[in-house]
Amino acid sequence: NFTVDQIRTIMDKTDAIRSMSVIAHVDHGKSTLTDSLICKAGIISAKAAGDARYTDTRADEAERGVTIKSTGVSLYFEYDEEEGKGSEPHLINLIDSPGHVDFSSEVTAALRITDGAMVVVDCIEGCAVQTETVLRQALAERVKPCLFVNKVDRCILELQMEAEDMYSRFRAA
Repeated sequence: NFTVDQIRTIMDKTDAIRSMSVIAHVDHGKSTLTDSLICKAGIISAKAAGDARYTDTRADEAERGVTIKSTGVSLYFEYDEEEGKGSEPHLINLIDSPGHVDFSSEVTAALRITDGAMVVVDCIEGCAVQTETVLRQALAERVKPCLFVNKVDRCILELQMEAEDMYSRFRAA
């Protein structure tokens, strides 16, 4: 976990602060990925990660099981960039955005306040229509995209694919 003093200190080091949107097609794993990152930052337990849907704070989001409003969370990490130099603090402002086409204005709003976008692609489903749409939105807003191939475990556990077959599927996605 982190303290208020650590956050106050890092606020002066703007080169160590990044704002990222998590964008993708509906059900490609944005909120689950966000939960995992929140867990790694020490905000929720590993047991709750994935099921918590930490950023789905509205009652209708919990009821439907879908993100409706973009929600932000600040994650504090310490990372040793160079051997022996010691850990340097980083602050990542992460915004979990909706994947459903009806809420694309929320994606645009999230992209307008971020440096980069994690484009989540389900490795089985591939690049879906809404993934292309939100990627176009990110590029239109001059936000740098970063690809995140998600649900790789499905290739191994469900489809029992060999490494070469997985590679081929990822290239096609």
